[in-house]
Amino acid sequence: MVGRKIPENVFDKFFQHRDSLFIQFNNGDITKREFIEEHYYFIQRMNLKPFKHRIDSFEKGIYNYQYYNMLAKYCYMKAKDRRLIEKHPNVVRKYKEKGVYYYNQKDWSTLKLLEHIDFENVEAYFIKVKSRVLKNKLYEIVLKDFKDVILHSKSEYMLERLRYEGVFEEEVRKSLIDDYINQRY
Repeated sequence: MVGRKIPENVFDKFFQHRDSLFIQFNNGDITKREFIEEHYYFIQRMNLKPFKHRIDSFEKGIYNYQYYNMLAKYCYMKAKDRRLIEKHPNVVRKYKEKGVYYYNQKDWSTLKLLEHIDFENVEAYFIKVKSRVLKNKLYEIVLKDFKDVILHSKSEYMLERLRYEGVFEEEVRKSLIDDYINQRY
């Protein structure tokens, strides 16, 4: 019908919002902390939920990756809040536990996404990081058939799977999103 607006689906809203935040970050309009907070609050406002049982499309896989990644980052950020540490150590512990859970779910979603695309046109490698804790642990996974799809993990089991599939290159490179990766929050 002419003039009738097609409603946006959850994927469109989620990724448009994320892309908007990433542009703001790249322009220097918001910090990494603000990026994480705004994305987290958007997820809460929209009452978004992950796909729990099957990752049978690229969209579901990348959505789950971003969903769990943002929740994990938010929880770790809250767990580093000095005032919270001093006044509510039990709350900090719960944030850390939730962060670990969300990162594990992110890694599971990543693996299911990679299996869905049969590890085709995927390359992975360790990245240069400023953090001593992440050095030789954090790696980047690039899905070359999809524009701007750059994933990160430090999962040992996924690293072994990437090696098994022959897509992990044993070298250290600068991240394709180095400014974001190496900014503290």
